[in-house]
Amino acid sequence: MLKRAGFRIRYVNFGRHPDAQPSLDGYDGLVVLGGPMSAYDDQRLPHLAVEMKLIESAMQRNLPVLGICLGGQLIARTLGARVYANHVKEIGWYDVEPSPYADDDPLFDEFEDRETLFQWHGDTFDIPNGAIHLASSRHCLNQAFRYGDNVYAFQFHLEVDEPMILRWLKVPENRHEIARLHGDIDPDRIHSETARHIARLHELSDRVFGEFIEIFGLDMSRRRLIPR
Repeated sequence: MLKRAGFRIRYVNFGRHPDAQPSLDGYDGLVVLGGPMSAYDDQRLPHLAVEMKLIESAMQRNLPVLGICLGGQLIARTLGARVYANHVKEIGWYDVEPSPYADDDPLFDEFEDRETLFQWHGDTFDIPNGAIHLASSRHCLNQAFRYGDNVYAFQFHLEVDEPMILRWLKVPENRHEIARLHGDIDPDRIHSETARHIARLHELSDRVFGEFIEIFGLDMSRRRLIPR
């Protein structure tokens, strides 16, 4: 969607390049994606501190920032909020309810009172001071927040498609994680529920990410994210 909107994108993979030191100079926004580690693993994984410095820099520059799952947790930590193990691991499809504050948020305009969204997380975050709580689920009170007008953190995954979910279910590390839950999570059920819910997820992702891109408010004929 960013490419269709006219942006060029630099993607930094810290798994492949753990010593990368990306800069926001010349860029117009930041998206921080997920990962299997915890947001408080920065002593073991120093690149998490690099990501939080980027988030802080983006906010100081008033750039749009979007964090998904681990990315949302890193935004919360950057803003001084606590990140910790949730009492339940959410892996699969779960009902998410927008908060009353979501009624006035453009990214959540398409949400019904309850939406079934894809999740894969064991940690959660507190809502940072000054942030707006946007969504919750039965097992995870804090599913989304907005800070200011242009910083968003989501615990759920709107960016996935069906092939991606099926790949995740086959990753050895993910399979071991599910096995350690002793039957609480059923991959076959996730597979069947994906076919039932994925179309609606795509509708929501198109609307949410489309509205996020609108935050840039840029003349696409004059400005681009610069490839590095």
